[in-house]
Amino acid sequence: MLRSGLFRSGMRRSWALRQCASEARFLGKRWLVAGLGNHGMPGTRHSVGMAVLGQIARRLGVAGSWARDSRCAADLALAPFGDAQLVLLRPRRLMNVNGRSVAQAAELFGLTAEDIYLVHDELDKPLGKLALKLGGSARGHNGVRSCISSLNSSAMLRLRVGIGRPTHPSMVQAHVLGCFSPEEQELLSPLLDQATDLLLDHIRARSQGPPSSL
Repeated sequence: MLRSGLFRSGMRRSWALRQCASEARFLGKRWLVAGLGNHGMPGTRHSVGMAVLGQIARRLGVAGSWARDSRCAADLALAPFGDAQLVLLRPRRLMNVNGRSVAQAAELFGLTAEDIYLVHDELDKPLGKLALKLGGSARGHNGVRSCISSLNSSAMLRLRVGIGRPTHPSMVQAHVLGCFSPEEQELLSPLLDQATDLLLDHIRARSQGPPSSL
């Protein structure tokens, strides 16, 4: 029974990877959406970007299509979105080197920094607050810094998901690497929906109209 289950799992993954390869020739507009975080640490505040990616995949009906791609050390899922296609990416690396996966995927799919959305946690916004930001510095976020360095550009659009800043600087590391409290969990589910709405609405507008500054 176990062997049969492993076989079916392997078949699904093989099919998903073949789909990735065949879709590489997609002729329409393509966007890369990367959820930054620490691989192997789901549920932490620092990996909330990956949680948003999971919600986007569910919304677009590709939650069962994630496949590991060793070429960019990431889990990928391809999602049709109107006349465009979204490349959803969750790095299988630690936050500080997430940029390597993003840059390798961009090269794999022939995308530039302007075609990339980064979804990441933001200490300077309270939990429940969202903001889209074009370019700018990493503002102390190591995952964003890694992306800027690996892509040699800061032209990516960033969806910043507030996680709140603790009162004392010595508490920051424990805060970002910790899991959401039960009270925060109540805010998290609608927050993931709101983040998904904001991101997809922005991509839809950019796909249909002329480029905008934000």
